[in-house]
Amino acid sequence: QVQLVESGGGLVQPGGSLRLSCAASGFTLGDYAIGWFRRAPGKEREGVSCISSSDGTTYFGDSVKGRFTISRDNSKNTVYLQMNSLKPEDTALYYCARSQSCTDYGVLYDYWGQGTQVTVSS
Repeated sequence: QVQLVESGGGLVQPGGSLRLSCAASGFTLGDYAIGWFRRAPGKEREGVSCISSSDGTTYFGDSVKGRFTISRDNSKNTVYLQMNSLKPEDTALYYCARSQSCTDYGVLYDYWGQGTQVTVSS
């Protein structure tokens, strides 16, 4: 069955880096866009980044532009989110999700992972 499993979260100091992974199974990763979302306590879910299936076009939310990058390795069925210059406001549960194309609308993502916690604190 279709599964997305996130990993790589943890506790990091402000200014530090983390790389999140989204491991896909049960489908051909290259056929889908993969988005990263996050939800902080008491806040709405926020779109962080997305990478398209067709040409690898990437998209980023305004709050992470210039600090985060996204990439995919279809041979490993994995999408990566490299997070640099982390700030306390990046603290959240990070999810990856599958869609036909990159979009801000969460309802258009049909499968979601369980999430990985990122905590940025000194």
